[in-house]
Amino acid sequence: MEMDELITQITERLPAIDGVRLVVGIDGLSRSGKTTLTAKLLAHYEKENIPVISFHLDDLIVERERRYGTGKAEWYEYYQLQWETEWLREHFFGQLKTAEELTLPFYDPQMDRRENRKVALPDSGIIIIEGVFLQRSEWRGLCDYVVYVDSAQEQRFNRESAEAKRNIEKFQNCYWKAEDYYLKSQNPQSHADFIVRN
Repeated sequence: MEMDELITQITERLPAIDGVRLVVGIDGLSRSGKTTLTAKLLAHYEKENIPVISFHLDDLIVERERRYGTGKAEWYEYYQLQWETEWLREHFFGQLKTAEELTLPFYDPQMDRRENRKVALPDSGIIIIEGVFLQRSEWRGLCDYVVYVDSAQEQRFNRESAEAKRNIEKFQNCYWKAEDYYLKSQNPQSHADFIVRN
């Protein structure tokens, strides 16, 4: 399916905005195409002069010492310790419909620290949240509409950089095990409103 046709299919299925904020989730595993789809949706709504803002869950992770070398299995650190899931549920997801602005701890990977930043929310329009494990039990049901981008593991791995591919153990012990856990325990495709086969 062409990207323009895909965007049309998604946007035509979304509930009407009508003076409210619509929270759209873009879920999918690493390198599935979530960021590309989010960028295309942003461009679509900007072209239509509909207020739109996006958030990337990877911008809201915690510092390295809180998610690496904790004594837990690598996949567990990646899935369970990467985010403050309960804090985000209350102070991020839980505020998207009502708050005029959010104060969020954005992570700086170069400095390995988080810095609070204020983000203004539109009075009405589209709020896109993009991220892996978006439909985990702690956050499920907090988006009005969820798109799941499905892509085979081999294809996703081929999209990684050559440097990343050299560390195959990281994928085997961390990423793929966490992804398998997510797929088996949360069954994200069954909860999504729309599935993209990429």
